[in-house]
Amino acid sequence: MRIHQFLFTCAFITALASTGTAQPKETLLIGPGDLLQVDVLDTPELNQSVRVMDAGTIPLIVGADVLVSGQTPEAAARKIESVLLDGRFLLHPHVSVSITEFATQKVSVLGEVKSPGAYGIATSRSVLEVLTLAGGLNDIADRHIMIERRATRERIPYFVSNSPAVALESVISVGPGDSIIVPRAGVVYVLGDVARPGGYTMTDNEAQISALQLIARAGGTNHSAVPSGARLMRKSVGEYTETALPLSAMQKGRKPDVPLQADDVIWVPFSYLRSFGAQGSGILSSIGSATVYRF
Repeated sequence: MRIHQFLFTCAFITALASTGTAQPKETLLIGPGDLLQVDVLDTPELNQSVRVMDAGTIPLIVGADVLVSGQTPEAAARKIESVLLDGRFLLHPHVSVSITEFATQKVSVLGEVKSPGAYGIATSRSVLEVLTLAGGLNDIADRHIMIERRATRERIPYFVSNSPAVALESVISVGPGDSIIVPRAGVVYVLGDVARPGGYTMTDNEAQISALQLIARAGGTNHSAVPSGARLMRKSVGEYTETALPLSAMQKGRKPDVPLQADDVIWVPFSYLRSFGAQGSGILSSIGSATVYRF
């Protein structure tokens, strides 16, 4: 029994040690134009400082070209070891690769941030840190942003949550040469007999808004409004289609709320006499002059 306990304890300690020494995954990849330092253990004559070519390859001293773009330095070192071994240049090659100079030391932040531009970073930083360098998102930014990797041109969608716990747990890294695009949030319109008719940006945490939420933002319907005659106009294939919106029943809880899409238009008529004959084309023509609110 004691032997089994001893073996179990040893296995447990080994597992803890291996967990504690686990190395974080490398996120900064090699790209064209980067300057690499390639060192071959015990064979200094094969050491070299070499810049990655536009094709993503580096020429080795032994005459072979190795594709390293899009690889981590560790993965590039393993590929070079394979070339040296397969070409019978060395029997037991041990190679290390490090990035000594990036082709660009800046990350580009474009779109709806307070200070768009290129910001210098020497190594990978979290997307939240980079957005902070640009002053953070502005009032009309969509929280669904896009990150483009310099080395691979991979495009990664990322959601900048307004919840601190979610935002800090789901952060990804951005490296030199990467680009961040922050699009503008969609706009929805409410026109007619409401307190503050106009356009409203979809700037809540999920970049979504419902019909009742939009009416609430607009200060609610006026006493002279006829919410039972409300209409929803939605753009489809470049043209608006018009449907009845049971706003009165929704306000009374008899009908479910309706989620809106960017560019949707809600029309709340005045009295029956004043709204009689109102056409969709006439309603849509007033969108261009509508005030856009950012809340």
